[in-house]
Amino acid sequence: MANQQLFLGIDCGTQGTKALVLDAVSGQVLGLGAAAHTMISGPNGCREQDTAQWLDAFTESTRQALAAAGVDGQAILGIGVSGQQHGLVLLDEQGLVLRPAKLWCDTETTPENDRLLAHLGGESRSLERLGVVIAPGYTVSKLLWTREQHPQLFDRVASVLLPHDFLNHWLTGRHCTEFGDASGTGYFNVRTRQWDTRLLQHIDPSGRLHAALPELIEAHQPVGRILPAIAAHLGINPNAVVASGGGDNMMGAIGTGNIQPGVITMSLGSSGTVYAYSAEPAVSPQPSVATFCSSSGGWLPLICTMNLTNATGAIRELLALDIETFNTLVAEAPIGADGVSMLPFLNGERVPALPHATGSLLGLTTTNLTRANLCRAVVEGTTFGLRYGLDLLRANGLQAHSIRLIGGGSKSAVWRQIVADIMDTTVICTEQSEAAALGAAIQAAWCHSGSSLGLADLCERCVKLDPASETRPLAQNVAASQTAYERYRQHVATL
Repeated sequence: MANQQLFLGIDCGTQGTKALVLDAVSGQVLGLGAAAHTMISGPNGCREQDTAQWLDAFTESTRQALAAAGVDGQAILGIGVSGQQHGLVLLDEQGLVLRPAKLWCDTETTPENDRLLAHLGGESRSLERLGVVIAPGYTVSKLLWTREQHPQLFDRVASVLLPHDFLNHWLTGRHCTEFGDASGTGYFNVRTRQWDTRLLQHIDPSGRLHAALPELIEAHQPVGRILPAIAAHLGINPNAVVASGGGDNMMGAIGTGNIQPGVITMSLGSSGTVYAYSAEPAVSPQPSVATFCSSSGGWLPLICTMNLTNATGAIRELLALDIETFNTLVAEAPIGADGVSMLPFLNGERVPALPHATGSLLGLTTTNLTRANLCRAVVEGTTFGLRYGLDLLRANGLQAHSIRLIGGGSKSAVWRQIVADIMDTTVICTEQSEAAALGAAIQAAWCHSGSSLGLADLCERCVKLDPASETRPLAQNVAASQTAYERYRQHVATL
């Protein structure tokens, strides 16, 4: 037993918090835990969460993971935290949370974002200045919204944090952030890796926001040690090191071994993401590509679609199907679903950039309107959005030998085949589907080692691919999928 080095990885997402115990010597995941969060939804696209729920879920999932692993929390050497990106947590002078956190999926601040984008001079000027195009989900418009909607509360702001920064602050008492998660704020320059303080000055000329920013640290630097009271509360070793942590996509990259060029990670979750490591900040001229910094020392060009398993889930519920029956029906229908196309834009869409779009079914006839075709059409429609995004990344010079699939949709063999055929690339799942929590634990081991080297060795040891899931594109399917994709592109063009 002596030859173990145990690290705790935490992933605080929209639906809940996952915890994972990793032995960095054997590379084995020893135990998992999970606890749910609820969403506060309001009119105009308001999506918020009570940060106290995150702390409860952190505690509960950690206790579960330690129990499942059968290890003593005193053996934990370090903790890494992954957090949902773009969320806004505001603290006062005393370190108390001022209001619920506005989340990445909140669209209530769209008018504020439009005004800020106009102030920057439009999409091309935003790209020029920040290296990203600010979008309604980003943190920056949430700050302007708070100042206008809650001026008294805004006057008490002493600290502006992202969800993972807030959890690190709870653990250590320090206000820090790292480049990966900071990239999604909209007031950070991804090329120079510095805050754009002029933009914050524009929102609030008093300088309050600039003073409230957390300190930027490198990915391999720890934030510090866990506070004794929190260590006792969690049942963790009080000498445990708290890693820099990062956004969920950045931690997912580490947890899939996506830390050097040639690998693409594709997440089939409620939203879909595609990202790949880049050693240089090669900013795409396409506004849909977010050239974020990675949490492993480089960059992570990324696209995000708003509709994935939320759309397939909607069709499943409509037809009252369990997952197994749904997958059987998808496999029964031919590629292209006999001419049935679904544009699955139930939440509007980011890629392709159609924020005000709605979903639609096209090409229906008396003969092709079947349950199987509807099921096939929604899976193809959501996957075509990812193909559209992958093409944008490829146009910017991205090369890939294989795609590493994570997220709920990756568990479906039929969906894996559809992805392989539509992308014309071999796909494979990682053994550990909680890639963000795993990435956070690996990063904790990296920060604990105290060296900027060694991440590749850790990923080599701890990220295991599942050979049984490997799916290669089939030549006849690739051609038929391409035809169906071109039909999808024509339908999108009419929007």
